[in-house]
Amino acid sequence: MNNFLDNLKEAFSSPISSVYSVLDIIVTILIVYGVSIFLKKNNASRLIKYLAIVVILAVCFVSEFVYMPVTSQIFKNIVVLLFVSALVLFSTEIKRGMWKIASPKNAENSYTTQYNCSDEELHAAIDDIVRAAQNMSKKDVGALIIIAPDNIPEHILDSGTRLDADLSCQLIECLFNTKAPLHDGAVYIRGNKILAAGCFLPLTQQTDLDKELGTRHRAAIGITEQYNHLAIIVSEETGIISVARNGEIMRYFDTQMLTDVLEQIYGLKAVGKPSKHSRRKAG
Repeated sequence: MNNFLDNLKEAFSSPISSVYSVLDIIVTILIVYGVSIFLKKNNASRLIKYLAIVVILAVCFVSEFVYMPVTSQIFKNIVVLLFVSALVLFSTEIKRGMWKIASPKNAENSYTTQYNCSDEELHAAIDDIVRAAQNMSKKDVGALIIIAPDNIPEHILDSGTRLDADLSCQLIECLFNTKAPLHDGAVYIRGNKILAAGCFLPLTQQTDLDKELGTRHRAAIGITEQYNHLAIIVSEETGIISVARNGEIMRYFDTQMLTDVLEQIYGLKAVGKPSKHSRRKAG
């Protein structure tokens, strides 16, 4: 400890060293603050105290100094451990963050995609999707509809039954009929085509979700955490229509709100933000 203090005094003995030392401390504080915020946002605030203990011990036991001693020593000794731990604990969040960084546009704008059909056919498809969701909502029929503009995961399509059928309100309702063999899975739609039905989706690993949200909602959040998709959920318990996007869920959608968000996804309408009363982050 005395050696550490002596070296710290020596580090501040010259003007140049003092500048680097101050910079070193600032960088260290920013690193600790950034990691703490990341852990808190991802439901791992209990790990912050352990991180603080590790940082304090690392600083106390440092004996060699360079121009940025604390930062360099922390990186030398614990960066690999933190990196591996982050990959294991926050793989979904990291994947979603990397997707946002790599995306050339905003997540909302990146949905606009070319389809093998006209705008009129897309509008007709949107009307069918909205009518089917509203009809199922009135009858308390559960449904999970995935709109996939791009990056369609083949392994998820293979988990269901391939259809490649023309989209219609009647077909969607038939697929989610409780007596139909495919009603428990998700229906995948691209453009005006139903690609597959009865698909199994990855469930979100978030632990702070509303208790009202069932398996369909968790699957909708899970798929939108990993892929650039939009999910429409109809609750069989309450008939509430919800939309999941980018790992967040928005509830209580009416006909106009659902039409608006689908037109945005299909690139038929300027991107806007949902009203505040309908937007509710997962949990």
